[in-house]
This record gives sequence, structure tokens and C-alpha cells, in this order.
Amino acid sequence: MPFRPAPLAFFVLIFALSLPFWLLGGLLGGQILPGLPVSAVMVICPALAAVILTWREGGPRLVGELLRRVVDIGRLRHAGWIAALAFTSPMIAVTVFLFLRATGAPIPDPRFAMTTILALSALFLVSAVAEELGWTGYALEPLRARWGLFPAGVALGAVWAIWHYPALVQVGRDASWIAWWTLWTISARVIMTQLYSRSGRSLCGMVLYHAASNLAWQLFPVQGSWFDPRLFGLATAAVALGLAAWGAVRPALWPSAVPPGIRRR
Repeated sequence: MPFRPAPLAFFVLIFALSLPFWLLGGLLGGQILPGLPVSAVMVICPALAAVILTWREGGPRLVGELLRRVVDIGRLRHAGWIAALAFTSPMIAVTVFLFLRATGAPIPDPRFAMTTILALSALFLVSAVAEELGWTGYALEPLRARWGLFPAGVALGAVWAIWHYPALVQVGRDASWIAWWTLWTISARVIMTQLYSRSGRSLCGMVLYHAASNLAWQLFPVQGSWFDPRLFGLATAAVALGLAAWGAVRPALWPSAVPPGIRRR
């Protein structure tokens, strides 16, 4: 019997698993990194939810297939996609930085040590694996099969954004900041789904994009304190819409294969 992931059950389970972490973050306060509260440890929840639901339907064999996708970099159609996945988000950050400089904002120069970059890269790679095993590895394909790529990206991005709201409130973000951040987050997920489909459906590729995006945020001056969700949201939305339009006029570029262990309904 083909494996049929259940996105709705996945979303419900993620929120249920995250509740203790939100409560812990509210009780303890404090931040792991600037803008990253204690409740951010909830990053393990997407992977947990995906493993639980995959095990329930397919047992250890399908769980093994899901976990092996973390290193499926060989699915990328050619090496150029690695650069696209690694540098799209950092280039958006560079564009926003240059815009702020050009408009006279007193934004300081970026300053970071190589040891900081390596430590943050390791942290964000691990957290990206935990998240993308769920968001991409489990939930994306059934949403794409049912609604199409762009709506799937928007829907997944919306749930992804809402899932972060308690953590954002815990670090003092106001409603306007969260609204623009939501545009950035949904747009980022649309970019990720577009690149995922175009480049060969590599989960490893999505881990790379996710980690690079978090790294760009934390390295933005000063430790992300100059991060402007309005500018990042608008710039990222422009890229997302551009990629979606390109895919619409060049549909032959989209591969039709579905990752191992997943079957369309």
C-alpha cells in the first residue's frame, strides 16, 4: 500500500509537540542568541512529528528512507544549484544592506569572526535538518500534489510562520514587525519550494537554503539587530514571485519524479 503523508495531522502534531517548549520559554525567559528565545529548541518538533507519522504508517523502513534524504545531495541536477541554494538568501541580505547604506541609514559594517561563522553554521545546519525533515521531507509533496507548487509553498510558509509566533512574542516583537516577518517567511518558503522542484527535489538542498538563511540573519549587523522585516519581506517576495513566474512560463523545467517513499494520492 503506498505511503500517503497526512499534512493536517502533521501540522496538528507539530503544534502539540511545541506547546511544552513555548511554555518553557515563557517561564524561563532569556535568549539562546539575539532574537532566539529558549523556546526555539522546538526546532526538533517537525522532525519528531514526521518520524512519528511515518513510523505509524510505514514502520522503520520508511523512516529510514526519510532520514536518508538528509544526505540526498546527489539529487541536485548539477553543482550550480548548490550555489543557488546557498547564496540566494545571503544575496537578498546583501541587497538590503546596500539599500540601507544608499538611503543614508547609519547601519554599521558587518563584523564577525571565522569561528563565529563556523559555530553558527554548525548550529543552523543541525536545526535546519530537524525542521526540513518535516516541512519538506514529510509535508511538501502531498500539498504540491493536491494544490500545485505555488499554493503549496504559500500554505506551508503560512503554517511555518504561525508556528514561530509564540517565540517572536517572547522576544518582544510587535504586531507590525511580525506581519512583515510573515511576508518574509512565506516568501522564503515559496522560494524554497520553487528551488526544490527545479533543482531535483533534494531535501539536503532545502537544509542548505534554510541554514544559509538563518546564518544571513544572524550575521546581519549587529547580530541581526538591524534586520528589517519590511525590507527583507518585500525583497524576498519579489524573488519568490519572479521564480514562480519563471516556472509558470517554463513548465518543462519542472521534473516530474517524486522522492522515494512518497506517492501521490
